[in-house]
Amino acid sequence: MSTVQITRVDVHDDAALAAWHDLVDRSERHDHGDLMTIWTLPELTAELRSGRRQVASAAYVGTVDGAPVVWGMTMLPQLDNLGTADLGVAVPPEHRRRGHGSAMLRHLEAEVSGAGRSVLTAEVMWPVAASRDGVGQAGVEFARRQGFTVGNVEVKRVLRCPVATQRLDELAASAAPHHAGYTLRSWTGPVPEDLLESWAVLTSSLTSEAPSGDLHVEPEAADVEAVRENEQLLVAQGRTAYRCVAMAPDDTPVAYTELVTTVHEPGRAYQWGTLVHGDHRGHRLGLALKVATQRAVQEAGAVDPAGPVDHVLTWNADSNAHMVAVNEALGFEPVEWCGMLQKRL
Repeated sequence: MSTVQITRVDVHDDAALAAWHDLVDRSERHDHGDLMTIWTLPELTAELRSGRRQVASAAYVGTVDGAPVVWGMTMLPQLDNLGTADLGVAVPPEHRRRGHGSAMLRHLEAEVSGAGRSVLTAEVMWPVAASRDGVGQAGVEFARRQGFTVGNVEVKRVLRCPVATQRLDELAASAAPHHAGYTLRSWTGPVPEDLLESWAVLTSSLTSEAPSGDLHVEPEAADVEAVRENEQLLVAQGRTAYRCVAMAPDDTPVAYTELVTTVHEPGRAYQWGTLVHGDHRGHRLGLALKVATQRAVQEAGAVDPAGPVDHVLTWNADSNAHMVAVNEALGFEPVEWCGMLQKRL
């Protein structure tokens, strides 16, 4: 059997990047079908070429006799969590059970270790009908054999759209008496300048505020320049962000949510971060924010030539009972487990 040869992909070589992404697409499509949530080629191309300050990304390909058989990716935080590296590895079904995934993982570990990273993170998803611990699931078992542990478990949920306007009205009305004195401020696209610094602080706290189980996670740096760079990346990726914040009586943003669509996946939206500052919880702000952005996306879809959003995907730690309840009230249904993996070198 020929040995797999692993090289870093030249992200400015369109053909090489397309061949690499084909591996990504085939491996993920086999495992997750219509539920796969990989970035499309244009989105990953924009990320890998962005050179943004917040994270350094690299793509790797493994070949046997010149044929690509395994892909890998590393993402290294640059402003915080400087001992951490996020890894991705997968093999298309026709090339599995030959040690290619293990070889790629060893290569990536050596690469990030050389960059001073000793905490490795990754994620793996499996059907929600299977057990929460992932026992017997190929991706989980592979990770455990390689020394990873499941540090936190999230649930991937899907919301079929549109949510009836009457239902959104009912949810908004049920939440309103609990957040009297707060106001909601919504927009599409870049963060308004007067909110920029507060937005950076609020959104950066999600990493440490959201339930993380046994994962080692350091606080994320609040960086306004990174916010603007990330917004430029969204534009380059063909994404649109629908955002909403809750303003406290003193006119300070204390909660936010973010719903994102992409021209590359018509009909789909991704529910990104939602967070309510600890001092302002108990006012049903999370529900109010999500209703507002869901309404905004549906109204935009009604006039979008590409058509309306027909489903939204989101992830939450299964231990986050409050946010799970909010999602269930909106109509989200569980479809996959998502294991957040970690390994120390």
